[in-house]
Amino acid sequence: MERILDEIEVRVLGCLVEKDLATPEYYPLTLNALTNACNQKSNRDPIMLLDVTDVVRALDSLRQKQMAHQSAEGVRAAKYCHNLESVLDLDLEDLAILAELLLRGAQTVGELRNRAERMHQVGDLQAVEERLQNLMEREEPLVTRLPRQPGRKEQRFAHLLSGTPEIDETSALPVEPARMKIAAENDRMTKLEEEIISLRTELDEMRSQLQAFQAQFE
Repeated sequence: MERILDEIEVRVLGCLVEKDLATPEYYPLTLNALTNACNQKSNRDPIMLLDVTDVVRALDSLRQKQMAHQSAEGVRAAKYCHNLESVLDLDLEDLAILAELLLRGAQTVGELRNRAERMHQVGDLQAVEERLQNLMEREEPLVTRLPRQPGRKEQRFAHLLSGTPEIDETSALPVEPARMKIAAENDRMTKLEEEIISLRTELDEMRSQLQAFQAQFE
């Protein structure tokens, strides 16, 4: 596919589609609203912390790829919207499914069906699977089916707007109980170290405040 997106462009585009479908009364989005949507902690994976300059760069790149543009509605502040319906010839059901893949990454049919419903009705599991199949069989496929992970019954689907997704073989392998125990212990040690550093910082501040208080009476 010619329009290969980086992870920030994927997040920006996914947010524009999501807000268009889920909250059309607040769409198109101002730059601040779009940045807040990108940094949202719910319905996002991974969680990101972008600033407005990151979002502006992504919007400029998406505009060059004809996937987003500045809306004519913005009078006091510029507003932005996506072009996916026309550029990729998608209906609302396909947009909702693709938006979920953009916002959360690879998911099963059941996960996509449940999560996309908040944006637009997508039908039952069979309907979603048929739509995914159609998205995979396009002249330029938008979706791919990932290999089944060990210990999982269902396969996951991923979007192709960032090219073919890399398969992390290590994350797909089962983890031994002993390794999980060590990881948990390491996490506890890290938290303890962070707490100690925080307590030391607070103690140093208290000492400084005490010294400043004593100096007033000398």
